Amino acid sequence: MVGERVLLRIFMLSTDQVCGGRAGFWGVPAYEWVVQRARRRHGAGATVLRGIYGFGSRGIAPRPGWHIAHGLPVVVEVVDTGEAVARFQREEILPHVAHGTVTLERAAVMRYRHRESAEARRPLEMFERVRSLSTLPEIGGSDAMVQEDGVLLRIFAGDSDRFEGVPLYEAVVRKARELGLAGATVLKGAMGFGAHSVLHTAKVLELSADLPVVIEIVDTEEKVRRLLPIVDAMVREGLITMEAVRIVAYRRQG
Repeated sequence: MVGERVLLRIFMLSTDQVCGGRAGFWGVPAYEWVVQRARRRHGAGATVLRGIYGFGSRGIAPRPGWHIAHGLPVVVEVVDTGEAVARFQREEILPHVAHGTVTLERAAVMRYRHRESAEARRPLEMFERVRSLSTLPEIGGSDAMVQEDGVLLRIFAGDSDRFEGVPLYEAVVRKARELGLAGATVLKGAMGFGAHSVLHTAKVLELSADLPVVIEIVDTEEKVRRLLPIVDAMVREGLITMEAVRIVAYRRQG
């Protein structure tokens, strides 16, 4: 899995249903169906991130409430080889997912680690930058860090993962802050599977389920490089990816 791979993102609503679903999938939310199909195809992993507000071709999604019929935005993310993603999109997504937006991005997988992996602990190195930013528009302005090429570091883990007695995501965020990086964001997923292919999902009576979390950190390549060996030592199981991004604004109060 390590090397340049493809990140598939599907933006949809939590209430979307599968079109022409196979037996056993009728009435299953589309995002859940996508994860089940990716797992059945022995994909490297999939994560569902649930939003709290948004809009699309069907208008604005309401703020979260008690009503089960509310369609809130969700994003399904799948990382795999280009061939596997293309086949998955052609044979599963296009015929059965009627609503939403599908995007493909190039992403370098830097680690794909099982908890019991016997993988040699070689240094975590930056891959050659993905030269895919040349067509992005130039956006003028006076904000700090405007028009600077950077790196989006993403760490896929579980919310029960720990490092030195504290949640892994908290330890990573604190370390990024200590090293002076611009910021870090933790996104909690509603469903997903990873290296062990164990499916985790948020159910009312399964409060202890090891739901996926994604830690996103954006900064210059120089600063991300300083964080990499520390993150590598923290993450015992999970997926670490890197994407090239264009930083157009970095605003702070005051």
